[in-house]
Amino acid sequence: MMDVFAALVGQDAATVTFRRAAAEADALVRAGRGLGVEENAQPGARTGAMTHAWIVTGPPGSGRLEAARAFAAALQCRTGVGCGECPGCHTTLAGSNADVRMVVPEGLSIAVADMRALVMRAGTAPSGGRWQVVVVSDADRLTEGAGNALLKAIEEPSPRTVFLLCTPSTHPDDISVTIRSRCRVVPLVQARPEALAAALTEGQGVAPDVAVWAAAAAQGDVELARRLAGDPEVRKRREAVLTVPRKLTSVGACFDAASALIESAEAEAAALVVAMDGTERADLERALGAGGTGRGAAGAMRGAAGQLKELEKRQKSRATRAQRDALDRALVDLAGFYRDVLAAQFGAPVRPVHGDTEANAKAAAAKWTAESTLRRLEAVLSCREAITLNVKPRIAVEAMMLSLWRG
Repeated sequence: MMDVFAALVGQDAATVTFRRAAAEADALVRAGRGLGVEENAQPGARTGAMTHAWIVTGPPGSGRLEAARAFAAALQCRTGVGCGECPGCHTTLAGSNADVRMVVPEGLSIAVADMRALVMRAGTAPSGGRWQVVVVSDADRLTEGAGNALLKAIEEPSPRTVFLLCTPSTHPDDISVTIRSRCRVVPLVQARPEALAAALTEGQGVAPDVAVWAAAAAQGDVELARRLAGDPEVRKRREAVLTVPRKLTSVGACFDAASALIESAEAEAAALVVAMDGTERADLERALGAGGTGRGAAGAMRGAAGQLKELEKRQKSRATRAQRDALDRALVDLAGFYRDVLAAQFGAPVRPVHGDTEANAKAAAAKWTAESTLRRLEAVLSCREAITLNVKPRIAVEAMMLSLWRG
């Protein structure tokens, strides 16, 4: 890799912002200075490109975490530009840099205890002499207490500590107004299909026709496009979702379709977390003395029940989150189908989201009214919103299927 920002697809404006900030951060390091009130008070000392707290926003799949990780690598880069070749860049991108803390919630929220511990560690001087960087993958999952702990750290930052928060938006439901007011916002955009297809072809060697199809089907989601292009199982799950509208012929068929969708999401989530769960449990048991001999080892394992129970709780929460994410991806595919039907009904000069089901979309367009199509699309979007509000997924999906059948 010649550039840490090369993996960001269609994010030219954000890349320019990050490059300028990294260059100023490098100048501060070389001058033996940090970010603080005393530097801000010196006329001409800084351009204002660099600050200690950032919010990276953007739609699903726009690469919020990837952008934050690339910026963190540029801050640790010995050249200050994110060369992609120095130890600072390599270790940050590999997740092994001691001065870069990644907060990726395994469950539905980020707890206050976890955030307090992280903030305390982030307040120390960087071991590599450059920056302590805290990257919060899903800052919209901060609990109120965790948000308050983070706010205090942002209000009283250490001279060499930088916070990078990734959220879907700056809406108060996603990030508190007080935190937002103390951060610089970098908005990402949905990658254009042309740029995404080019990235798949050039970066992964995907055949041009497959890349164009995957880019359109992913609806701007960079990671999903990569998985569609390279994983047959992902393509099979998508195909199953897109057959749903034709299967809704009765009340019973609606409940069958809902069960199939839920079970598919559960299977996808299980495939992602089962290996991780087993490794974590084995590591913890080994650390607690499993397999050892003597009274001490046996006593240690008897006293480990609480820690194993806590691990199981975290793993269950992570599995729930993975199931909801998988289900949400299926709902996005379903919404794309009804969008294609609407486009066909109005003769919109736009490329279909699902080019391989265009014939089915046109057939539905001839059969349904535009109003009923719009109601179906709203039912899918309402189901997504209900799940984010902690409605039981099965209940939300069953209600959606009935609405789709009735039109």
